[in-house]
Amino acid sequence: MTIAVFPGSFDPLTNGHLDLIQRASRLFDQLVVVVGQNTSKKGVFTPTERVAFIRQSLTDLPNVTVRIESGLTVAFMQSIGATVLVRGLRNSADFEYEQGIAGMNRHLDPQIETVCLMADAQYQFVSSSLLREVAKFDGDLERLVPPVVAQALHQRLGSDD
Repeated sequence: MTIAVFPGSFDPLTNGHLDLIQRASRLFDQLVVVVGQNTSKKGVFTPTERVAFIRQSLTDLPNVTVRIESGLTVAFMQSIGATVLVRGLRNSADFEYEQGIAGMNRHLDPQIETVCLMADAQYQFVSSSLLREVAKFDGDLERLVPPVVAQALHQRLGSDD
């Protein structure tokens, strides 16, 4: 049985993330979505809120579980017997970034394989910072994030006008 891990901050969860999770769930026996903390960014949602958004949006994928973890992803993968790390790529900048991380992970554990999935073209422009900016000015997020996330973003960041 092949266990894969898809780590990310998911702050906020996007339809691009959901697309990657759905696609990866078809490739591996078990997929563990790991909500982590990006230490270089201040989060909009707590890890617990992010897990809830993911679970609400993925009720139809029985081989997908969601967990909150801190620390090295490789150490978590070793603890659950996972051998594949799934990452999404939107553009060449993502590739450069992920290439370095894949090299480090392979150094830490040569048994870990990184599999990169290309983002669907309709989501390649979506980033957390852009979504937060659109939400701040009550812009339309309907096709970019799940409804529960759009509502939460508008409540948390929307203008008070």
